Amino acid sequence: MLARALSRAWSYVGAVMGDHDYRRYVAHHHARHPGTAVLSERDYWRMRHDEQEANPQGRCC
Repeated sequence: MLARALSRAWSYVGAVMGDHDYRRYVAHHHARHPGTAVLSERDYWRMRHDEQEANPQGRCC
């Protein structure tokens, strides 16, 4: 029971931190843009960080 609770807590923390974002991006890209190249995970995160730096109004700090 403790292991299950820890697993759920870890999953929640991962979701808050964005661990699943790349997988969602890939799924969305395949569904909406079939036949086009998907960014590598490294390039995806670089794009996300660049967007956050260019538009900081969405951050608290």
